[in-house]
Amino acid sequence: MIQQAAQRALENGTSLRLILELVRTLRQRTNIPIVLMLYYNSIYAMGHEAFCQAAKEAGVDGLIVPDMPPDEAGPLKGPAEAAGLQLIFLLAPTSTQDRRKFVAQQSHGFVYYVSLTGITGAKLTNMADVGDNVGKIRKVSETPIAVGFGVATPEDAASVAKIADGVIVGSAIVRHIESHPKDRDMIGDVAEFVRSLKAAMNEAAQ
Repeated sequence: MIQQAAQRALENGTSLRLILELVRTLRQRTNIPIVLMLYYNSIYAMGHEAFCQAAKEAGVDGLIVPDMPPDEAGPLKGPAEAAGLQLIFLLAPTSTQDRRKFVAQQSHGFVYYVSLTGITGAKLTNMADVGDNVGKIRKVSETPIAVGFGVATPEDAASVAKIADGVIVGSAIVRHIESHPKDRDMIGDVAEFVRSLKAAMNEAAQ
C-alpha cells in the first residue's frame, strides 16, 4: 500500500524538496509538531547536514527513518542534534529486553512500537500482546510510546489509545486516498476518517 503510494507520488513529481516546502507552508498555520518519516537514501542523497538544516528551517521537529536503527545512526545523529531535530527509533514485538532499553535511551520525542511482525497494512489482532509489550517498554523508557501498524479503524485506534501515548495510522489513510484518485472529495473523506479516529481515541482516554 505504501509502496504504491510512493510510486504515485513520484509519477506526479513529488520530491523531498517539495515536501519540505509543503512543511514550510503548513508550519505557518500550526504549532503542532511535524515528524517526517522517510528512508535513509533520500537523506543520504541530499547530504546529512544539508538535509537536517533544510528540514529544521522548514519547520520539521523530528525524523523517523525506518531503515536506520540507532546502532547505525551515527552519521545522522550529529547533524540532527545540531539542527535540533528529534530522532525517533522503532521497536518490534521480537525486541529483547536489552534492545528495548537501548532503543528507548536513543529515541527522542517518542518510541515507535511496531505492533506486529509483517508489512504495513496488516490487521491488528492481538491487543493483549501489544499491551504486554508496551508495558515492557515503559519499564525502561521515560519517553512516550506511540503504536503503529495494523491500526485501520476507529475501534483499533481506541484500543491502542487505552495503552499507549500515541496512535500511528498510515496505510488506512493511504487507502482512503487511493480510493479517490484525482477526486476533489478526497480531502473531505480523509479528514472525516481522521476525525473519526480522533473521536474514538478521545472517548477511550476519558
